[in-house]
Amino acid sequence: MFLELKAQAISILKDAIRKVGFEIEDSELYFETSSHADLTSRAAFRLASLYKKNPKEIASRIVSAIEIPDGSYVGEVNASGPYINFRAGRHYLNRTVAAVLEEKEKFGCGAPKDRILLEHTSANPNGPLHVGHIRNSILGDTLARILKRAGHDVEVQYYVNDMGRQIAVVSWACERFELDLSRKSDAAIADVYIKANSELDKNPEYVKEIDALMENVEVGDIRTIERFDKAVFMAIAGIKETLLRLNVVHDKFVNESRFLKSGAVHDIVERIKATGRTKTDKGAIVVDLSDYGFEKTLVIQRSNGTSLYTTRDLAYHEWKAGQADRIIDVFGADHKLISGQLRATLNAIGIKEPEVVIFEFVSLPEGSMSTRRGQFISADDLFDRVTEAALEQVETRRPETAYEFKKQIAEMVGMGAVRYDIVRVSPEKSTVFNWKEALDFEKQGAPYIQYSHARACSILEKAKEEVTWNSSGKIDSSLLIEDSEIDLVKKMAMFDSIIDLAARELKPHVLAIYARELADAFNQFYRFVPVIASEDEEVRAARLALVECARIVLANSLDTLGIEAPESM
Repeated sequence: MFLELKAQAISILKDAIRKVGFEIEDSELYFETSSHADLTSRAAFRLASLYKKNPKEIASRIVSAIEIPDGSYVGEVNASGPYINFRAGRHYLNRTVAAVLEEKEKFGCGAPKDRILLEHTSANPNGPLHVGHIRNSILGDTLARILKRAGHDVEVQYYVNDMGRQIAVVSWACERFELDLSRKSDAAIADVYIKANSELDKNPEYVKEIDALMENVEVGDIRTIERFDKAVFMAIAGIKETLLRLNVVHDKFVNESRFLKSGAVHDIVERIKATGRTKTDKGAIVVDLSDYGFEKTLVIQRSNGTSLYTTRDLAYHEWKAGQADRIIDVFGADHKLISGQLRATLNAIGIKEPEVVIFEFVSLPEGSMSTRRGQFISADDLFDRVTEAALEQVETRRPETAYEFKKQIAEMVGMGAVRYDIVRVSPEKSTVFNWKEALDFEKQGAPYIQYSHARACSILEKAKEEVTWNSSGKIDSSLLIEDSEIDLVKKMAMFDSIIDLAARELKPHVLAIYARELADAFNQFYRFVPVIASEDEEVRAARLALVECARIVLANSLDTLGIEAPESM
């Protein structure tokens, strides 16, 4: 709804500017939200610069020429010094309520757009996901959900490293040490991987065996490939379980070995060579990208003739480029250099480059993590800790309920807390996940938003028991005139613009902040305005409809964040 309001405001302003004899580009209208109005334009500043006139006088002249068409969402326009302020009218408020009630879970969805392939997580299958991985998973999954709601056709992929050095070590470990099959499969893999690295540190001569395994895979040795596949399958099976608990699902798992088998890796190396950018460095083939601003060369082939993860990644991206209009990769800050080199190399050979979302790392108060050294807290362990703490809170708040109910709500609240606390921070900022703070119902995190949704559900259920109210009956939303009612309607109306902004800028934290503000607006409304207790039947019906609207938009916001919306807490 807000996008329509803005479009109408732009049209009205452009017409008025033309009427007073000025010309300006759309990009120079400088519309923004403001605490003083629903929309504010700084166009007068730009016009003052162009026409050498006072910006305050220009704003006044433009406002005097404003004509608001009948049925417009814009209700009033005035000048405040050099600023031109637009305020939404009654039609905008009424139409927002009607649209939410009509569109329900579709409210906030954009028109169909282009096809996107989005890759995220892609953690090495050498053990379980740890806390350092899950920011990638949560950011990537939330971005995919936002892009889908914005109208994009999104396919989510996990790129499986099934043939690199780490997998060679895993394969070697699986034959050298006994797997504990009583443990979750990825945890069992981590156990032997840690033992193997300890062994390799003590006995460097074993490194030759690892190198031999990598060469065997490269030349297509069936026995070695089967060993690698078995180990990778076990690790990925466990990783999928963890992701599912976090409400993260991939559409496709793509093995990097397929690009070696298909000849795509060989082909792309030859194409890079044909650019004249390659040279030999101690037997390895490297790419000179200095004209792209990279002093460090990119190695695409080892001295023994084997390919690297990066080489296979280049072939993967060429394949992806033929599958979609846009490619988006979610990478940690440690991939900043290599992702830049990858983009530059693709550009040099004329292949569509990916858009890259780089995020800083998340850690626990306990410190940094390493799977190789065995110093990590698995995501599974973290989830168990969080849900146990959530269960304690639910038992305190709802002691009369059945244990199964408490357990179900604790899982919803716990996983919601993890997802929200990680996604609420802008990707480029590092963060420490403090699960005690994330679970605080008063701190305005996921539990606060989920509780607001549950409160809306509770009000509606209570209304069915205590008053005559038909949720599908006719309501008069023009009766919603209290400040807190209007603020709530306007906050709901902004949902489409928030989705649009988050999708365009690939910043999921924008939606997380909005969801909290929406919960705030709903709670303020409920605090100051009687709903079921309202004596006027028509006013009560309008307020109950507003509660239903809030429930819908809160649910839509939570769903797009990948967080469940409990009906009771």
